[in-house]
Amino acid sequence: MVCGFESRRPHQQFHNIANPSPISLVARHCAALASRMREIGLFLILMALAACSDTKVAGSRPVSTLIRLTDADARGLDPQMVSDLASTRIAADQFEGLTRFNAAGEPVPAMAARWTTSANGLIWTFKLRTDLKFSDGTPVTPQVFVQGLERIRNAGSGSPHTALFDVIVTIAAPDNQTTIVQLKNPFPQLPALLAHPAMAALPFHLIARRGEDWTAMRPMVTSGAYRLTEWKLNQHLKLSANPNWSGGVLPSAELIWRPMDNKQSAMRAMLAGAADVSSDFPDSRLEWLKSKYPKLVRSDAYLATYYFAFNTRRPPFDDIRVRRALAMAIDREWMTGKMIAAGNAPAWGLLPPGLRGGTAYYPEWAKQPYAQRLVTAKRILRDAGYGPGHPLTFEIRFNSSTEHRRAAAVMATMWRSIGVEALLLNSEASLHFDSLKRGDFALARSGWVADLPAPENFLSVHRSTAGPQNYSGYNDAAYDRALDAAMAQPEPVKRAAAMRAAEAILIDAVPILPLYFYISKALVQPGVSGWQDNISNIHPSYTLAKTDR
Repeated sequence: MVCGFESRRPHQQFHNIANPSPISLVARHCAALASRMREIGLFLILMALAACSDTKVAGSRPVSTLIRLTDADARGLDPQMVSDLASTRIAADQFEGLTRFNAAGEPVPAMAARWTTSANGLIWTFKLRTDLKFSDGTPVTPQVFVQGLERIRNAGSGSPHTALFDVIVTIAAPDNQTTIVQLKNPFPQLPALLAHPAMAALPFHLIARRGEDWTAMRPMVTSGAYRLTEWKLNQHLKLSANPNWSGGVLPSAELIWRPMDNKQSAMRAMLAGAADVSSDFPDSRLEWLKSKYPKLVRSDAYLATYYFAFNTRRPPFDDIRVRRALAMAIDREWMTGKMIAAGNAPAWGLLPPGLRGGTAYYPEWAKQPYAQRLVTAKRILRDAGYGPGHPLTFEIRFNSSTEHRRAAAVMATMWRSIGVEALLLNSEASLHFDSLKRGDFALARSGWVADLPAPENFLSVHRSTAGPQNYSGYNDAAYDRALDAAMAQPEPVKRAAAMRAAEAILIDAVPILPLYFYISKALVQPGVSGWQDNISNIHPSYTLAKTDR
C-alpha cells in the first residue's frame, strides 16, 4: 500500500516554504494556529473521554471501548478504492474475506474454513464456513469474491489495486460452499494477499442498488469484526461489533479511531491515558520514552521503505543522468544517524532487508566516500547541461508532516552543494496524492508499506501496467520481463534471486529515490492485551482486549 497518510480535509493549503513572502508567513502562521487549535480541542475531547467514557469493570474483564489514534482521517470507506495506510487499517477492521490476519500478522482462515492447493501451486480451492452473513443478515456466498475481482479490474471503477491482484487469473464459484482461485504462477503468499480488505466480501446486494453511495449507510453493512456507526470528519470514526461476524464475540464491543496527524499531540494523549493505542510517535522521543515509559513503547523492524518519486515523464527527470546525480548526492547515513536517530537503516534500494534474506541492495557508487560522490554528481549534471549558468531548479512536493518536511529540507540543503536549487512545496495529503496520481509534480514524497510479505508487492507497483500507483511513470520493458520471470519461478531460492535482479534493474534506472527503511513505532497502554510486535506491523483491533488498569 502507499506509504502515506492521506486525509479527507475539506481545505488544502500549500506554500513555498523555501522562499516565503511576508504574506505567506502570515498565512502559514494562521494555518498553523488553526491546526494547533484543532489539536488542542481534540486533546481536550480525549481527556474527557479518558475520564468518563469507558465503563471500568473490576478485575481483568474487558471494558467497553477501545480508542486507537491514527495518523490521518480515513480517505474513504470503500476498501477497494483506498490505498493509504490509515484508510486500509480502518477498512481491515470492517471487512474480511477468505482469510484474515491474526495478532502476529499472519494469515489465518476467516470466511474460508480450510483450503487445498494443486500440485503445481496454480489452483487453490477454498471451502467456506456455513451460515456466513453480512452485518445486515444477508447471506455471504462465494460469488462475492468473483464480483470483487471483477470490480477491481473494471477500468471504470478507479480501483488502485489492479496490480496488487495481477497474479490471480480468475476466481470461480462452482457451488455455494466453494471458491476456486487460479493463479498465473505459483504464489505461496496467496493467503496473505486474500486477507487484504480489497479482496474482502463486499455487500454487492447494496452496491447494485446504491452504487458508490453504499458506504453512506449507518450502520455500514460490513463483513468483518466491526461496522461503522458514525463518522465525524477529522474527529473520529466510531465502530460497533458486527453481530454476524464469523469470528465470534469481540473483546471490545466498541472501537473508536481518532485522527491525530501531530505525533507530539498523539504522544501526549497517550501519556495522559486518553487513548489506548497510537500507531506512531516522534522519532526524537524514542529514547526518552524508552527510559520513562518502557511498558508503553513498541518498536520493531518493518516491511516499509521511505522514498521520493521522480516524475520520469517530463524534464528534468526524464533524463536518467539527472536522477542519478541527485541520488548520489544524498548522505543517507547522516539522515538516518543524525536526522532521525531512531534506528532506521539507510536505503539505496527498494526491498527491505526482511525480503532480501537480511541484506539490502547496495549499488557500487554507494561504496565511494560521500565527498567523492558529490564530485561525480557535479560532473554528471554538467554533462546533462546544468551548471552555474544554468542551474537545475525544481520543486520537492511533500504532504504535511514534520517527518516529510524535514527530509525534503535536508535533501534541498545537500543538493545546494552540487549547484541545485530545490524549492519545497507542502500540501495537504489529499491534494498531495491527487497530484501524484495525475503526474503533476517533479519530485514527490512517496514510499511503500507492504500489503503482504512478498518482494513483488514492492516491485509490481513500478511496472508499466501498474496504473495510477506508478507515480514515477517508469516504463521499462526489460524490468517488466524480469519481474514476470521472477514471479513465474516456483523454486524459492531462484525466485528470491530473480526478484533481486528485477530490483537491481529498477534502482539502476532511478525512478525513485530511496532514503531509509521504516521501523514500526507504537504506544500501547499496559492495560491492552493481545498486541504482538511483527515485521508486517499488522495489529487488527479484533485481537486487542482492553482491561481495567
